[in-house]
Amino acid sequence: MTPDSARNGETAADSPIATDAPLALECINIEKAFGGVPVLKGVSLALTPGTITALAGENGAGKSTLMKIASGQYRPDKGNVLVRGHDLPDGNAQAAYRLGVAIVPQELASVLDLTVYENIFLGRELRGPTGLRRKAMIQKARENLEVFGVDIDPSTLMGTLSVGIRQIVEIIKATNTGAKAILLDEPTSAISSKEVERLVAVMRTLRDRGVALLFTTHKMEEIRELADRVVVLRDGGLVVDKPLAQLTDDDIVTAMIGRELEDLFPERPEAGDTTILEVTNLQVEGAPAPISISVKKGEILGLAGLVGAGRTELIEAIFGTRTTTGGTIAVSGKQMKRNNPSAAIVSKVALVPEDRKGSGAVLTMDVLDNMSLPRLSSFSTAGWLQQGRRRSAAREATESVRLRSRGMNQSMETLSGGNQQKVVLARWLTGPVDVLLLDEPTRGVDVGARSEIYRIIVDLAAKGMAVVMASSDMPEILSLSHRALVLREGGIVGELSRDDLDSADVQETIFRLASGQLADAPTQPSAPINESINDNRDSE
Repeated sequence: MTPDSARNGETAADSPIATDAPLALECINIEKAFGGVPVLKGVSLALTPGTITALAGENGAGKSTLMKIASGQYRPDKGNVLVRGHDLPDGNAQAAYRLGVAIVPQELASVLDLTVYENIFLGRELRGPTGLRRKAMIQKARENLEVFGVDIDPSTLMGTLSVGIRQIVEIIKATNTGAKAILLDEPTSAISSKEVERLVAVMRTLRDRGVALLFTTHKMEEIRELADRVVVLRDGGLVVDKPLAQLTDDDIVTAMIGRELEDLFPERPEAGDTTILEVTNLQVEGAPAPISISVKKGEILGLAGLVGAGRTELIEAIFGTRTTTGGTIAVSGKQMKRNNPSAAIVSKVALVPEDRKGSGAVLTMDVLDNMSLPRLSSFSTAGWLQQGRRRSAAREATESVRLRSRGMNQSMETLSGGNQQKVVLARWLTGPVDVLLLDEPTRGVDVGARSEIYRIIVDLAAKGMAVVMASSDMPEILSLSHRALVLREGGIVGELSRDDLDSADVQETIFRLASGQLADAPTQPSAPINESINDNRDSE
């Protein structure tokens, strides 16, 4: 969601708020603790029909726990939940479902081997004298999809759809059961900007039909565009519950982190003169043309572009987890073997991947084991782990990133998203790193943890690391990068200097390059981007 899209349609402030309607959902003085650690401390929340409420807070503030209690998945230690005036039996998800509460979790519960219509009618199949009424279910599913502007065949397998479309199917499934309160946990964290716009339209349609929606997000622009009301949790307590119109962005951020956020991005040190990473004519499998880049000591090189532009592919190709068919990669003047992550690690190259949960951390292992994964051999002698040395190196690395945990034996899955990301980054710091590859380093991370991760990135660059950072967050590219490349369809179409990044129209420039609106944009620029932009404008 973007501020521009809000200007083209209805904004949250334009929506009617049915203040006299009975509450769709009410949580009253909810308390919950896990292992003796308080997670929710007397939180109360009320959802009015026909409104959208944003539930904000840092990772670990208690947002997901509150949603699970409200949807009957968890039993509160104290307090109670009312659904349209009816008591919700503690910890009874089926009762919540029958009363009209539905939750669309961050990890979707779709049955991928079933079709769209089978998912929509799962557990509520239409039956006739001779069995399932499949034609009727397909027709009804098609009508529901059309209402929300989704043009797909109801007989399509769910597993073939994007995450964004599967999310909307889950929402349609909820509305098809008569849900009057829908809870969405991080609905935009793993979907493209086009899918986000579709989701925005679906949420507004539901609001206009009188459904109460509660959603969590870390993105201020989404709160500003969608919410009628904002509820902020901090450390398990409720600190703000006000109409959006009464709050500034700074009010919300300060409430979330408990302090003034004077400067989200730390001051960037000057880059050095020595080239650390030299990529020459690297042919990534499936890319239209080879790519060449270089990064100096202490330099942060940003990779910008739209979804599918090839940023992730380039980073993975450098590290060796994506196949390349030609070209060379050199680190500090020494050529590195391609297509070999082990060789990359030996060459002091580190990768923090985009998918923290899928390919970054092993959530079922503890902090210490995750910290040791890339360098087990360096902590071993004759096949035996040197526990003292391993633990000492891990402790020093986690302290350098200010990891908040209960200790080295804490399970990764119990850490907040921001702290999981710190572990994925810090585990490389148990040994030497010359080149740090970052793919969406703050995806799914709250604003407070983002500030800390930015500090870590800048500190590592100041110590001499060459950093390559792919990000779809424009402020990250503009504020952290010494220089940025714009990618489109697997090729480089523009290079922006620090002066370019500081220019007033830089965001428009990046978008025009990324979307192909600049005529004859080069795939591997040899001139500064401001020169190529002027040339292209003259030819239009």
